[in-house]
Amino acid sequence: MQATPLPLRMTMNPATMTGLEIMQAFAAGKIPRAPISETIPMDPDTVEEGRVVFIATPDKRHTNPLGGVHGGFAATVLDSVTGCATHTVLAAGESYGTTDLNIKMCRPLTFDKAYRAEGKVINRGRNLVISEGRIVDEEGKLYAHATCTCMIVAPRDRKSTRLNSSHLKYLV
Repeated sequence: MQATPLPLRMTMNPATMTGLEIMQAFAAGKIPRAPISETIPMDPDTVEEGRVVFIATPDKRHTNPLGGVHGGFAATVLDSVTGCATHTVLAAGESYGTTDLNIKMCRPLTFDKAYRAEGKVINRGRNLVISEGRIVDEEGKLYAHATCTCMIVAPRDRKSTRLNSSHLKYLV
């Protein structure tokens, strides 16, 4: 009798996976989606180093007080694609936090229309990642654009190796 392999989601250890590996597993359905994707429908289309593409579709749940698509829909999608693009360039154990997100709305989104949201890393430094995001329609018309800065958070064990006894006087 052959042993049944464990489901992949049970055998993965995100602490040992690079950000790209985590994002690829997410896109392949091997790890659970973030709950925000239930509120703001976003489906991964492409995941590669430094770049992600999601398909996002606003619906009536995203109505603003004036009856159109709320700007928060585009803002959340752009935050997601710029953050996920950032995630693809992180080493195993690293995480990140958004420190700045600048969004420009170019034209209103419409309900029940699928949009292509792309996030790309512009620069990865030691402590910061800068990325940009775009929401376009099937013809490539720009609806919203964002720039984002994320701070890289090193794993705890790596942080501790940065300090030596000469730094102890500053910790008091």
